[in-house]
Amino acid sequence: MKWANESRKAGNEELRFGIWTPQLTPWPEIAERWQRIEALGFDSVWVVDHFVNPYHPKGFWFEGWTLLAALAARTTKIRIGTMVTNIIYRNPALIARQALTVDHISQGRLELGIGATSSRDVSHGMTGVKVWDTRERVARFHETIEVVDQMLRGETTTYQGRYYQINGAEMHPAPIQQPRPPITIAAHGPKTLRIAAAYGDSWSTLVGAASAKEAVDITRQRNEMLDEYVIEMHRDPSTITRSLTVGWTPDTPFESLDAFYEFVEKYRKAGINEFVFGYWTRNEDLPRFQTPQGFHLPHITDDGMLERIAREAIPTLRKYAQE
Repeated sequence: MKWANESRKAGNEELRFGIWTPQLTPWPEIAERWQRIEALGFDSVWVVDHFVNPYHPKGFWFEGWTLLAALAARTTKIRIGTMVTNIIYRNPALIARQALTVDHISQGRLELGIGATSSRDVSHGMTGVKVWDTRERVARFHETIEVVDQMLRGETTTYQGRYYQINGAEMHPAPIQQPRPPITIAAHGPKTLRIAAAYGDSWSTLVGAASAKEAVDITRQRNEMLDEYVIEMHRDPSTITRSLTVGWTPDTPFESLDAFYEFVEKYRKAGINEFVFGYWTRNEDLPRFQTPQGFHLPHITDDGMLERIAREAIPTLRKYAQE
């Protein structure tokens, strides 16, 4: 494999690899799967946070934060998180309290992912929350991040925003991770990228409805835009991890290890230094993660490939990245 040594080293300089696991199976299987992912040495593992499976609303599905708390108690070392917390049906003060609780259950392993989702999210109708226009959605997202950041950093928070008002909210005990658990902000456009630049410890992105080449180009452009905003805010761009949620492009990175290497290399050159791969089995694929366009999300389908990635591919990629 040829590694692009000239590629830009983004974020914390270290290649990181995680797994996101849609909650498609009964609890014992999910717990066993997470323990296996941890045993294989992945850096992080994530639940999905939607009210229902967005691609198959009538399908099997568990609530994300409740599940995360249970899984925090079944793992010991791996970083855990939400990919990403949905702001539609939760007050930001509740998000902060949930994060504080799971940070303690996990003994300081929480990665707090937050995203604004979209007007297409069926969670709006199913939870009785009106569909916000883009301006309101971005404003609510910004206020949510501000509230969560302040509450996780301080003992008492008062916040008066347009959409959220917090009056003397107490947070005891303090989070284990100080000054607060790291926040991963999902952002794709200029307005949300500015929020990520201001508050994010990690930036999460994905690209859909594009060719494989277009997806890389879009990711690179977003990454460069984030750099500009971070510098404007007098932050060091290298302090923000650049995370790709894998599974929405036409790529087939799990056909072979060579395909996996090529996929990681081209996104590494675009500025990505964390890769979070979808994992579920072939039996769980149809129709549970088929998009409305009939596109099945590329994902790791079996334990054999999962182990090869962990035992062979990741050590090789990290070796080349250090040279």
